[in-house]
Amino acid sequence: MEPPIKVLIVDDHAVVRSGLRLLLVREDGLEPVGEAGSGREAIFEARSVKPDVILMDVVMPEGSGLDFIQPLLKEHPEARILVLSMQDDPRYVREAFAAGASGYVLKEAADVEVVQAIREVAHGGRYVHPELGARLIAADAAAARRAEEDPLSDREREVLRLLALGHTNQEIAKQLYISVRTAETHRAHIMQKLQLSSRAELVRYAIAHGLLEE
Repeated sequence: MEPPIKVLIVDDHAVVRSGLRLLLVREDGLEPVGEAGSGREAIFEARSVKPDVILMDVVMPEGSGLDFIQPLLKEHPEARILVLSMQDDPRYVREAFAAGASGYVLKEAADVEVVQAIREVAHGGRYVHPELGARLIAADAAAARRAEEDPLSDREREVLRLLALGHTNQEIAKQLYISVRTAETHRAHIMQKLQLSSRAELVRYAIAHGLLEE
């Protein structure tokens, strides 16, 4: 028989922690072993209870719970972090996974989904609320389309506009409060991304894309 999955609940609302604890004690194979009201408390609590899964809220008094994911994993690399949040913006999902989280579930999710997510990440899997996963895919696809249509960053577009207007690297550096070397680097990246080989081609591109009208 497998040992129970030990869960540390991290949320700044006591009523939420109580509700989650009641949910977990009703489930076979899950054991709530501790609670914390902030990310800082979670670090200390995890040292004593050694959780398998840390249920982590995002919005807390001492800052975003996402900021505590890496410190927690640094001390407890064997733990898995499941973000349980009200935030349904795909950006938060992306940031959570980038920080090291193994899953992301909305607080509005049904009890059965929270339990499923805990079991999934505890056994080495990854979990995202289905609706959020669909939104994340759509957002990434839109970003890819934008990058394909216009591969330049906002800063590179500004440098391109100034170059097309005839400004030197020194003048661009002064106007944008950057070093001359940075201006030169931006120019090189622009030429490479757009596969241009001369200033004349650069000017034609700027005109064709309406950059001189900005």
